[in-house]
Amino acid sequence: MEGNAIAQFVPLILIFAIMYFLLIRPQQKKMKDHQKMVEGLRRGDVVITQGGLIGKVVKVKENNELDVEIAEGVKVRVVQSTVAQVVSKTEPANT
Repeated sequence: MEGNAIAQFVPLILIFAIMYFLLIRPQQKKMKDHQKMVEGLRRGDVVITQGGLIGKVVKVKENNELDVEIAEGVKVRVVQSTVAQVVSKTEPANT
């Protein structure tokens, strides 16, 4: 009887393990990579926001905000986490 009860839970455990490796783990990795990209933003980077705006980072502010220039003389404030992609990265200054 006890062996039969354990055998009933084996498929559930296998389903959870498959779900973890196919869905949960890749999503966590993607979130970690996005957070690392957002933390690495600096002045001069060309970015695309989740809203589809393309612009150059003019200033990185303290409270998770960026000033992004989307056209000459037109700057918008953007929350750092809404940056979807970095198109071109500036090289760090050698000191």
